[in-house]
Amino acid sequence: MSGPGGRRFGIEALNVYCGVACIPVRAVFQGRGLDPERLGNLMMETRSIALPCEDPVTHAVNAARPLVEALPPGERARIELVLTCSESGVDYSKSITSYVHRHLGLGRHCRLVELKQACYAATAALQMAVAYVASGVSPGARALVIATDVSLVDAHAGYAEPAMGTGAAALLVSDRPSVLAVDLGAFGNYSYETMDSARPTPGFDVADVDRSLFAYLDCLSHAFGDYRERVEGADWAGTFDRVAMHTPFAGLVKAAHRKMMREHAPAAPAEVERDFERRVAPSLVYPARVGNLCSGSVYLALASLLEREPPTRPLRVGLFSYGSGCSSEFFSGVVDAGSAAALAPLRIGARLDARCELDFGEYERLLAECRGCLVPAADRDVDPGACADILARAGERPPLLALTGVRGYHRQYDWI
Repeated sequence: MSGPGGRRFGIEALNVYCGVACIPVRAVFQGRGLDPERLGNLMMETRSIALPCEDPVTHAVNAARPLVEALPPGERARIELVLTCSESGVDYSKSITSYVHRHLGLGRHCRLVELKQACYAATAALQMAVAYVASGVSPGARALVIATDVSLVDAHAGYAEPAMGTGAAALLVSDRPSVLAVDLGAFGNYSYETMDSARPTPGFDVADVDRSLFAYLDCLSHAFGDYRERVEGADWAGTFDRVAMHTPFAGLVKAAHRKMMREHAPAAPAEVERDFERRVAPSLVYPARVGNLCSGSVYLALASLLEREPPTRPLRVGLFSYGSGCSSEFFSGVVDAGSAAALAPLRIGARLDARCELDFGEYERLLAECRGCLVPAADRDVDPGACADILARAGERPPLLALTGVRGYHRQYDWI
């Protein structure tokens, strides 16, 4: 499943930024008076929380900056395509990518695009990026794909509130796939229109939770079915050594695995559980600590899989991406011992450990301050210093890009 001449293409580097603050999911349940009996269904521990000086632009830059700065200047100049993916847009015309491109200091001979398809967009962007570098039209070119979102849910979201996360996943795509070599041509799609989730205004989300859960499971079955049509001999239980899926909450992924085993590899419950623990559970450790990262979710799951159970030999990973509305894809790639080594310098797990843990009162105050994040304003001041205590409690961290205000609808940023 490699390209012409045996060349491989895919993810050269991967980083995830999940903020500097978090709250235990149990504290959200208690603060909102939610039924504690349903806590176990989520299989979640904490959720990341954005600060008032953070937005989709800062998340994207803070995720991608370590990948860009690790490249020598000559190789950095070969980033020819930058794709940001978000359902948290800051303007109806001007893309998030424009701001991201500037604050990453990338060269001007670059294609800049923003994509939107709920939680699926980053996988569409990854496939576009892989196709670009594999096409050979610009030998040695790289592409940068960034999935970035801010969660603004509050008490009105009900049981969806404890499951939402915030942050960004950045993927550097090239012909040197140190993290994941994508299986070219090995994919399956399934899409149709449904109103399971939408954001008709910047501060208002519509969610039909039951419809969304059923659409997710429906799409997984049919997208994998399309994959099997394209990849001769593909088998759910035998083809994939590991599996990473879009993770709105870890409990849904466990239900999805159980459904696929029932459909493709019927086994006793104990055997199904062993298969889940071996092939899927490592991918859920980080999502259970962050919450739903939207289209970056499946790549947070991939990072979790690689760091929690580092491969010692080449392994094929099956990946499933779902976005409300809806569009989905099942695809695959190969990781190896070098994949975890490529992630190690970024210390994703250690940065999750270093987040400042908020109590429910602090969390509610931040929510009130963050709700205007995506609402257009001609002029606005944002003081990152107001979060100095939280930033100090977050422990060791690199310099972060922060939103400092808006002037004439032009968003202003600085490093803190």
